[in-house]
Amino acid sequence: MSRLISFEDVALGYGRRVVLGGLEFGIEDGEVLGFVGPNGGGKTTILRAVLGILEPLGGTLRRHSEVRFGYVPQRSRLDGRWPLRAVDIVLMGLYREAGLVRRPGGIQREEARALLDYVGVAGATERNFSELSGGQQQRVLLARALITRPQVLVLDEPSAGLDIAGTAQLLRIVDDLHRERGLTVLLSSHDLNAVANHVDRVALVLQGAF
Repeated sequence: MSRLISFEDVALGYGRRVVLGGLEFGIEDGEVLGFVGPNGGGKTTILRAVLGILEPLGGTLRRHSEVRFGYVPQRSRLDGRWPLRAVDIVLMGLYREAGLVRRPGGIQREEARALLDYVGVAGATERNFSELSGGQQQRVLLARALITRPQVLVLDEPSAGLDIAGTAQLLRIVDDLHRERGLTVLLSSHDLNAVANHVDRVALVLQGAF
């Protein structure tokens, strides 16, 4: 495996407040890496740095190649009342490249429907996102990330708010994506037991320590 990203004595935080310091680790192409720790411990902060949303306060975050990311944010951070159909939510993943003015064509819509089928919510394609269960919404957001054709899939607390069955189903899909498409997967969770059998490595994240 080749290294995609390296953290070299990296400090992360907001304003002048350091949340995590002295981060020294790498992300390898093709691995599944889990960040596990309590809520508020800094897991999301690390993922934001990986995505380039958050700049380090110190140290060096080195990208060894151009990487295309697919991002599944915490569902609790989104407005679940979006008056949009599931297929339209998936197509939102293309707006960064196509822009808000250019409407997706038939080929993109067929791809979105195929992805919804792949993640197991084909029957929800034309339903409003707000009408879906938590597990269905999470899988729609996964399809939205996949339509960008990522090399690295980043999932922030993907099992939050899901029951045991819903968590297992979602993580099985992630396992399939890793195996079938060779995706590098980064995921965060507060529940080690939920993700331990689905990752190659686990990084324990506590506020101020890693």
